[in-house]
Amino acid sequence: MQFVFDGHNDVLLRLWTHSKDGSDPIAEFADGTTVGHIDARRAREGGLSGGLCAIYIPSGDLVFADPDANGRYITPMAAPLDPLPSLAIANEMAAIALRLDQAGAWRLCRTVKDIRGAMADDIFAAVMHMEGCEAIGADLSALEVFYAAGLRSLGPVWSRHNVFGHGVPFAFPMSPDTGPGLTDAGFALVRECNRLGILIDLAHITEKGFWDVAKTTDQPLVASHSNAHVLTPVARNLTDKQLDAIRESRGLVGINYATAMLRADGRSDSDTPLADMIRHIDYLVNRIGIECVALGSDFDGATIPEEIGDAAGNQKLIAALKEVGYADADLAKLARENWLRILAQAWREDRA
Repeated sequence: MQFVFDGHNDVLLRLWTHSKDGSDPIAEFADGTTVGHIDARRAREGGLSGGLCAIYIPSGDLVFADPDANGRYITPMAAPLDPLPSLAIANEMAAIALRLDQAGAWRLCRTVKDIRGAMADDIFAAVMHMEGCEAIGADLSALEVFYAAGLRSLGPVWSRHNVFGHGVPFAFPMSPDTGPGLTDAGFALVRECNRLGILIDLAHITEKGFWDVAKTTDQPLVASHSNAHVLTPVARNLTDKQLDAIRESRGLVGINYATAMLRADGRSDSDTPLADMIRHIDYLVNRIGIECVALGSDFDGATIPEEIGDAAGNQKLIAALKEVGYADADLAKLARENWLRILAQAWREDRA
């Protein structure tokens, strides 16, 4: 079994949502459930040893568009969110992450040493991530508070606009060059993340925003859960020019399991073969190198191939990659070591 450290999941959103209906989020994760994709039991069964766990504020007005007769779709952008309600929800999700840590259901990790220690102890290694920074606010006053609570990774925007910049819509086929990039507040956020040692994630930002971050940050460029635009031209995927910049920075792309970002037709359909995932991985490896490709499943946030199903099926992808010729050393890089290298750099650790 290749132990996996995964670049993106939405398990905190699922646990928070169910808690509003009376579920105990600690018990749901620790004891296991039949819903969603990740809990401690299924993660252990599938060798999912940890990952970046997103604090994401849902958009109540977002309705995904259906494809037209030609398979095309454009989902209207979700409206910007109010900061104060966003901060309240983010606090509630962070509290769940901390309570899971206190209960021993997972270990909230702030260093790569913490991650490796949790893996050795067979405890899920969770890293707190923020997907869209509506809860931070333009004055950045909340950033250090979240950092103290364990925040070590963030994406300035989700697929909606905020005070820091502009996100890309869910659309097919469409270029990621859909609008402006960072605002002045966004540039300040990038600089402050560099100072603190918080990873900056480019997964949902416009192409102009991507280049704004690239010219400002001192970190490798990272898109935690995105795929190759040339193979699946959804706005959320990365162009070859973006991929080349990631390679030049010795950054990383985490392969997204979302079927709409894997299939040539851009459809969200669980009847998607693992061959589509391998097609994207092969392309990324050939374009940017084995050291710059990893996994970013989007578990609990997307429709994934039914052959994987949930975290318990994660090793099916590893087995499929081995079957097509990936050696164990390269599988270790794809599964975890590339992520740990990047995190050590972003967090300014002396060594992984």
